[in-house]
Amino acid sequence: MYLSKTEAAVLPTTLVGTPKTPAPAPTGRRRIWPMLGPAFVAAVAYVDPGNFATNFSGGASFGYTLLWVIVAANLMAMLIQSLTAKLGLATGRDLATLCRERLPRPVTWGLWVQAEAVAIATDLAEIVGGAVALNLLFGVPLPIGGLITAVVAFVLLGAQSRGHRPFERVITGLLLVIGLGFGYTLIGAGVDLGGVAGGMVPSFDGPESLVLATGILGATVMPHVIYVHSALTPGRYGDVVTAGRTHQGRSRLLRAQRIDVLLAMGLAGLVNAAMLVVAAQLFTGSGDQATTLEGVHAGLGDQLGTGAAIAFALALLASGFASSSVGTHAGQVVMAGFLKRHIPVLTRRLITLTPALAVLVLGGDPTTALVWSQVVLSFGIPFALVPLLWLTSSRDLMGGWTNRGVTTAVGCVVAALIIGLNAHLLIGFVAG
Repeated sequence: MYLSKTEAAVLPTTLVGTPKTPAPAPTGRRRIWPMLGPAFVAAVAYVDPGNFATNFSGGASFGYTLLWVIVAANLMAMLIQSLTAKLGLATGRDLATLCRERLPRPVTWGLWVQAEAVAIATDLAEIVGGAVALNLLFGVPLPIGGLITAVVAFVLLGAQSRGHRPFERVITGLLLVIGLGFGYTLIGAGVDLGGVAGGMVPSFDGPESLVLATGILGATVMPHVIYVHSALTPGRYGDVVTAGRTHQGRSRLLRAQRIDVLLAMGLAGLVNAAMLVVAAQLFTGSGDQATTLEGVHAGLGDQLGTGAAIAFALALLASGFASSSVGTHAGQVVMAGFLKRHIPVLTRRLITLTPALAVLVLGGDPTTALVWSQVVLSFGIPFALVPLLWLTSSRDLMGGWTNRGVTTAVGCVVAALIIGLNAHLLIGFVAG
């Protein structure tokens, strides 16, 4: 076909052979922001209902004394989540899968058993928390509220079938609801700057404060999220294999991952600190009022008004829904990684749901169950952290992504502190 000069002049230039100018490569923030998301999914587990129970109990019982535990635990979480995200980036596989490939079979089975125990303790906290929130907001009986929470979490998990972005957006939105709820409450409660300064000095106030400190640690550095975060990053940042071959490519990917962790864990840390500060400001010396979530809800209504009570209950509900869906996903990752097997999500949901429903049906104290579930989680941290440090320090596995010596050293100190705290608590129980 031949065109006249007049006809050719009115056609798009791409049809007459002129090469199209390529779009400029994204730079700066345009490169980084699309990569954010995985750490926000992980961060929801750091503000689950177990955090509500331990942080409010700690603030009401000991004022600002345990604030330093929240800060220290959050810094530990930033390091650990950065390492597990890097492991997924560098290898394209998750922590549980790498443990199965590189450890003896008996060790792998042992790690799987404890990981499933951690998943049950996690689900207990999330289901119970969601049930309490529905009871506070709408008067739903606790067992029915537990079932509703499980169903909603199952529906939220279905967003993953549409890709990682929809699930990340839903979970991040629920995380923001939690943050806004406590921001509103904190404004009403106020802050004692002198108390904050004193709470940053490491100290304990008797055996009960040690139990709560262990619960705070378990609620913040949650072991199941160490597994799940490493499963969220492979394939998340495009062609990681190609980009990671150069120092510049690795630096860009690591920078995006670190910003993701810093923002997500920073928000979770602020929410946890706000819980303890509100409890210290309003409930210190108030007796048993803040030893239960129901008491906290009633106390906020009495002292700050109905708005604060509703904000607390909505934040607790968002926490239960979001963290339960992430916990179910973590259970899938653990079983697939350690055993190379899958079971239907509904079956897994029913298995992990049973202990939580038993607590609700038998009339156990929900807040006490929440606190002790977080203590159990603290004992599970080393079983995920030690293999993580070992794997990320392996040059033959990680190549140019291998930990720096100082990073491994700091990680070992963190692991030693957690193991020491757990051992001290266990010896104290045995000794009576």
